[in-house]
Amino acid sequence: MTAAAAPLLEVDGIETFYGSIQALRGVSLQVREGEIVTLIGANGAGKSTTLRSINGLNHPRRGSITFEGQDITETPAHDVVKLGIAQSPEGRRLFPRMTVLENLEMGAFQRSDRAGMQEDIDRVFALFPRLAERKSQKAGTLSGGEQQMCAIGRALMARPRLLMLDEPSMGLAPIFVDRIFETIVEVNKQGTSILLVEQNALMALQVASRGYVLETGTVALTDDAAQLAQNEDVRKAYLGES
Repeated sequence: MTAAAAPLLEVDGIETFYGSIQALRGVSLQVREGEIVTLIGANGAGKSTTLRSINGLNHPRRGSITFEGQDITETPAHDVVKLGIAQSPEGRRLFPRMTVLENLEMGAFQRSDRAGMQEDIDRVFALFPRLAERKSQKAGTLSGGEQQMCAIGRALMARPRLLMLDEPSMGLAPIFVDRIFETIVEVNKQGTSILLVEQNALMALQVASRGYVLETGTVALTDDAAQLAQNEDVRKAYLGES
């Protein structure tokens, strides 16, 4: 990619509210083609609200969001998915009484290319062999790590250009955390750009190329991920160093 190429996603000065309460105060960020970009910050910093603003669930009152050169600031959520942005939400939000396979098929509900959908199911099963073993099992009976795999797989079924992940490691055993992050890197290598919201800042900065630190609805710091991981303030606030 040349330096002159436009970002895949550009968020410019967005201000997002819940009723009269302002959650984001002029947040700007970019995701370029082929990048993993991470948003880190404390609970309540505005990370999930930033994703909700991008995916059309909570439109900002001011500022703009552009995807592949198209303004999507006011675009409804179902159309955002059609344009090529999919999200694996915090808490996974699977359909618990549906099987793993049915959950994956729900991720492709706007598609009609049966052959392509089967190709993508095979891709998800290659990324997560455990899901292939449990494809007929109800999603609500899976372990937390398996549910997270299913949630990411469901998002991939939309064949997104940009995959947004909201707290993919939350509540998981360390072995599953490692597996999830290995898969994030693999999905990125296969050509999907990723915007990652993650409480585990150390893991996030290890896989990302760039990062943004959010504090009370504003971007307090942005840098290459390796530089952020070395930043003294970041290390104290988010990496558990005293």
